Amino acid sequence: MNVRIAIPLLLFLIGSVLVSAADAEKTPFDLTSPIMTSGEPGPGKRVRQVAPEYEGTDVHHSLYLPVDWEAGGKYPVIVEYTGNYWPSSNSTGKVEDANLGYGMSGGRGFIWVAMPYVEKGRNENAVTWWGDAQATVDYCKVNLPRICEEFGGDRDNVFVCGFSRGAIGASYIGLADDEIASLWKGVFTHDHFDGAKTWDYPKSDRASAIRRLARLKGRPVLVCSTNASKLRDEYLIEHLELARFTFLDVPTNRIFDLPEGPVIHPHTDLWMHKESEYRKQARSWIENALDEKGP
Repeated sequence: MNVRIAIPLLLFLIGSVLVSAADAEKTPFDLTSPIMTSGEPGPGKRVRQVAPEYEGTDVHHSLYLPVDWEAGGKYPVIVEYTGNYWPSSNSTGKVEDANLGYGMSGGRGFIWVAMPYVEKGRNENAVTWWGDAQATVDYCKVNLPRICEEFGGDRDNVFVCGFSRGAIGASYIGLADDEIASLWKGVFTHDHFDGAKTWDYPKSDRASAIRRLARLKGRPVLVCSTNASKLRDEYLIEHLELARFTFLDVPTNRIFDLPEGPVIHPHTDLWMHKESEYRKQARSWIENALDEKGP
């Protein structure tokens, strides 16, 4: 190769590597949730699935099989409910944009399912609040056992989680009746909690929320929030007998130099995608919960 061509090319390649390295250092995450596709399930893939009862509609959930998944294996399961559509924090309300469960697992060891809120009319997913709340509850009760049977989900080690609307939904939907409440080994939430505030939907009052929470019968609950201590001291302190609570204050405005990448607001589920002592504590909680015997 001509020297006059080779030297500039070499400098270009070196420069490209340095720029790439610099860009990598600026990236706030060590995890990126897989993009949902319409393909067949497989290790490390996140796919869109439509339940038989909803064929011909746009109601769907997302299924992720861990990178270490093998047919015939048995895996704990994380079921997630997403936040509301709220552009101020880059929250779309869509199952394909759930992040919390993937952050907890790191993509290994757990099957991860983002369940839908079934919109009124039962033709699409609701991106704000519950849609048809009973249909949303029934969807999970029918499809979670089906997913576990087909893909090796361990029915004795299923966790329900959620961010924002989903943090409330982990109880409002996940503990709506005794049948759905019996599915869970434990619960983890981030930002908001059922009963902490009265909202504009039926049975959002504290008394109703406490009745739902009682269905846990002492199982483990991790309450993560930018103000988890306040939730404890001003609300849950009087009800600690209902579950084995762990409270974790997560200072997202210190974890991120806001705005940083897609994180534009402290109210975010992406804190679990960046290495921190808080993520380590959350992951330690779920590992300890896995080791516990069920109720």
